[in-house]
Amino acid sequence: MSHAVAKKTETENCIGSSSSSSNLKQSPQPAQQPHSSSSNSNSNNTNTNNSHNNSNGDAGFTLLNGNHSSHQRSNGLTHAAAAAVAASYASGGSANGIGSGSGNSGMSSVGGASATAAGINAALLNAAPATALPSNGGLQSPYERYRADDTSYVPIGQFYAGRSVFITGGTGFMGKVLVEKLLRSCPDIRNIYLLIRPKRGQEVSARLTELLNAPLFESLRREKPKELSKVIPISGDITSEELGISESDQTLLCRNVSVVFHSAATVKFDEKLKLSVTINMLGTKRLVELCHRMMSLDALIHVSTAYCNCDRTDVSEVIYAPPYNPDDIISLINWLPEDILDQLTPRLIGKRPNTYTFTKALAEHMLLKEAGNLPVAIVRPSIVTASLNEPFAGWVDNFNGPTGLVSALAKGMFRTMMCEKNYVADMVPVDIVINLMIAAAWRTATRKSNNLLIYNCCTGQRNPIIWSEFVKFAMSSVRKHPLEGCLWYPTGDLRMNRPMNTLNCLLKHFLPAYILDGVARIMGKKPFVVNVQNKIAKAVECLEYFATRQWRFKDDNVHGLLHTLSPKDREIFIFDVRNINWDKYVERYVLGFREFLFKQRPESLPASRKRMVRLYYLHQLVKVVAVLLTWRFLMSRSKRLNDMWSAFLENALKIARLIPFL
Repeated sequence: MSHAVAKKTETENCIGSSSSSSNLKQSPQPAQQPHSSSSNSNSNNTNTNNSHNNSNGDAGFTLLNGNHSSHQRSNGLTHAAAAAVAASYASGGSANGIGSGSGNSGMSSVGGASATAAGINAALLNAAPATALPSNGGLQSPYERYRADDTSYVPIGQFYAGRSVFITGGTGFMGKVLVEKLLRSCPDIRNIYLLIRPKRGQEVSARLTELLNAPLFESLRREKPKELSKVIPISGDITSEELGISESDQTLLCRNVSVVFHSAATVKFDEKLKLSVTINMLGTKRLVELCHRMMSLDALIHVSTAYCNCDRTDVSEVIYAPPYNPDDIISLINWLPEDILDQLTPRLIGKRPNTYTFTKALAEHMLLKEAGNLPVAIVRPSIVTASLNEPFAGWVDNFNGPTGLVSALAKGMFRTMMCEKNYVADMVPVDIVINLMIAAAWRTATRKSNNLLIYNCCTGQRNPIIWSEFVKFAMSSVRKHPLEGCLWYPTGDLRMNRPMNTLNCLLKHFLPAYILDGVARIMGKKPFVVNVQNKIAKAVECLEYFATRQWRFKDDNVHGLLHTLSPKDREIFIFDVRNINWDKYVERYVLGFREFLFKQRPESLPASRKRMVRLYYLHQLVKVVAVLLTWRFLMSRSKRLNDMWSAFLENALKIARLIPFL
């Protein structure tokens, strides 16, 4: 059986539009047995020259310019990676340093290191896939609307009854919401296996107990405490071979699991390339290898990101060809020294802003190649933010993305950033994403298809909000529901003038921070404000790329999936973003991080509001004083300005004397 290929949802060539689809070759795949262990080992076999029969009208996919021999390995390196290492020798690299994988690159100078990076990059580009998925001749519509008389319809809750689910990333932000939703809305689910890494000497069972005692599971603990016993920890590590899972646990998973959700990833934008590849790419590959051994797997849902294709303006629900072959990148991180990888990283990621989006794009391409005949779907959320409704409005457990910046705004510590205020702020509540993932798994399992479907989970097409509106709503909410210990009255501006933004950062962020830290030292207290401002600046730098650009994420598959659900399932598993009222959502968002991140109870709001009124008047007073001091300074430096001011006052007094006669 040939491996599953993803078809395009619209008529266009994704990359290399000049290439004819008739010239595309499919990456060769041997015959496979569904989900067998031999299936996975054979999927990497590149010695066959069988070409794909296109008589059925399904075009194939090109890997490495259609040349399967590029995947053959030599001493653990693909040919392209070997050429890249060879390029480093030609550019002045040390053979001993690179061949041994030593941390010392052996480069004689910075110029030699740059030449090495350029040589490696050129070798990899020559082996990159030349094109993405070809056109299928028209729009694809694999969805049929729900019909009340359809007796074959299986409700989502009923589908999960008696099934066991395996989740990676279950202790993360999205994973927690997924576990809670499955337990609450699919009460007959059999078991949920969570991949948990032992951490800081804490066993996985202790980490699971800590997880289930979080406020997120409060309603379940109160109403359905027995449901929590269905969550079973699996000790492992996404960065380890075979995911660090013991043989007995692997056997347990292969025998029982029928649905897999893969959400484990490093979301740090400034992560080193080596670790980012290890988690986001190798972790995915190892999970797919495990899935091939599962006896009754019906759905594998891979969580990617809508921004993995951020080098494009229009992003469809297709897999675009990456700039490099994933196997070559994996080979390089295993062979090249860390310092050369660091020098090479900016060249590798190209137009993408960070290693996260780069490795996520490669992971999608690798998943397409490695999945074989597995039933796979990909969910691509945009910027994931606090929950809309479930398990309660405004729940959030981290300061990532906009949460950290709005929190800093609420504290009065953040007042300016580079942002195009009229661009769409494509953010999506976490429970919307989770409901879509659950429904996508249901659809993948109940409607068997050879197509790898992708779901862009975004709000920009159906219910957009622009950055200026988001900031306006956030500003209003943080003033209405202020934080305890707010340092200053919350204000702020979005700018696209970099020199002006830099000047405002210095005057409004760092100057007050150094003053406050100086006062703290005089009083014998520990200074912290400058350190906080440095962290804010780093967060702003990461978000700036996404706030100064705009994308159009097409979500036809999401919209189509929505209409296949029954009215009852639509009420239980809500992922229609048109239901979001952004003003109310942002207010709940602010109340959410106030309660769950800053641990401040609603009872403290009256006192915080009184403090906010005092800060408002203090803010206005400071502005008046600043204007007067500035004017006084200018008057003392300019005789002409002084004369103009005197003339103005004299004329104003004359007019004032005439008022009684008018």
